[in-house]
Amino acid sequence: MVRIVLIRHAKSSWSDPEVQDIDRPLNRRGRLASTLIGAWLRDESVGLDHVWLSPAVRSAETFAHMNIESTHEPQAHNALYMADPNTILNILRSTPKSAKTAAIIGHQPGLSSFARKLADGSQTQAEGRAFSKFPTGAIALFECDVDAWPDVKFGKAKFMSFVPPKDLV
Repeated sequence: MVRIVLIRHAKSSWSDPEVQDIDRPLNRRGRLASTLIGAWLRDESVGLDHVWLSPAVRSAETFAHMNIESTHEPQAHNALYMADPNTILNILRSTPKSAKTAAIIGHQPGLSSFARKLADGSQTQAEGRAFSKFPTGAIALFECDVDAWPDVKFGKAKFMSFVPPKDLV
């Protein structure tokens, strides 16, 4: 059994129109949301063995403000910047064998599309929010009954929970 944690980067700043999209930092709300989602992961005993990060500044800052440790050093992967579902799946499949829980911190619309394709259809209508909007700072948690990361396939993961930051205040 492996666990997959999808995290959309928290709210970023648009205060400087000169900053390129990939270099945009978190704003105050994003930093607060990151802290909340990190606390939720700790409260739910969701330890992270491996973290894949988009190369965007806001993704790295989201993880930093979550204040949660990972067994392996977080790894930025250039292809996660605005990645499509197939790209996300291929990156996830390359997670180290020793990891039982992997997180991906990325972007829309790729994360909601990936969540939709990954799920086995067992989610409730309320949980379907992860498959449409997937707001900034939200977490979707899946479990997949496989022995190794290369065996993760679309349509085979059980949707466990979805938590946007606004549900944590």
